[in-house]
Amino acid sequence: MSSINVSVTQRAKRARAARKRATVWHFLGLVVVFMSSVFPFYWMVTTSLKSQSDALAYPPKWLFSPTLHHYSAALFEHDVAGSLLNSLIIASSTTVLAILLGTPAAYALARYEFRGKEDLWFWFISNRMVSPVVLAVPFFLIATKLGLVDTHIVLILLYLTFSLPIVVWICTDQFRNIPVELDEAARLDGASPWRVFWRINLPLAMPGIVVSAIFAFIFSWNDLLYALVLTRSDAITSPVAATSYMSGYELPWGEIMATGTLIVLPMVIFALLVSGRLVQGLTMGAVK
Repeated sequence: MSSINVSVTQRAKRARAARKRATVWHFLGLVVVFMSSVFPFYWMVTTSLKSQSDALAYPPKWLFSPTLHHYSAALFEHDVAGSLLNSLIIASSTTVLAILLGTPAAYALARYEFRGKEDLWFWFISNRMVSPVVLAVPFFLIATKLGLVDTHIVLILLYLTFSLPIVVWICTDQFRNIPVELDEAARLDGASPWRVFWRINLPLAMPGIVVSAIFAFIFSWNDLLYALVLTRSDAITSPVAATSYMSGYELPWGEIMATGTLIVLPMVIFALLVSGRLVQGLTMGAVK
């Protein structure tokens, strides 16, 4: 009997030791992933605060005297402030329009049966399968014919065609996870279809709506290809402004990194503000 107890105790000790080793390896893996994700952002920010000589120093200088000269040069000499304002107007307008148009469409796809529903669903999804490079020239020719080159509206409409399928795709799954019995109960109480959508389904689907809004905003904010092709001076966005530093003689790394920090910072703040909803939306449907 004692030998059985000893073997059980040994197995329990080995199991605890194995769990501890797995925990350590899991922690080390998380540290590696965290460092690989954060270090590029850290390097960008610190380089934006270094002088040109410190930025090009080898080996790299970890201790230095910070300066904000690159930020003032980027904002006022290279007009990054104006491009950031353009990006904010275009990305915000695109996101709002995508949510206003996409959530009712997603609700209809999730709740109603109608002719051509599967074809419509495939059309929404297939819009994300087309390579952006293939559409750049046709969009430019259309915008030229309509006189919309270098305007906010052309980028808003263009980004809307790509953001709307994302909103419909995510929100349709979110509405499908809401019990249909809630709609039926509301209708028995005399609620109209619009009231059922607005007062019941929309608040419950808010995590998915927030996630789709984040994706739509990020795509509109970060796009370079279409903004580079369709803008000249009045409507240039921040990614296009970041390319203005390229020259054949010298690369001002401090100003480039300062511009990159100014472009990334709104995304980081936005993600932190909605991080709770983001986690809920990304894990929707994980537990039934």
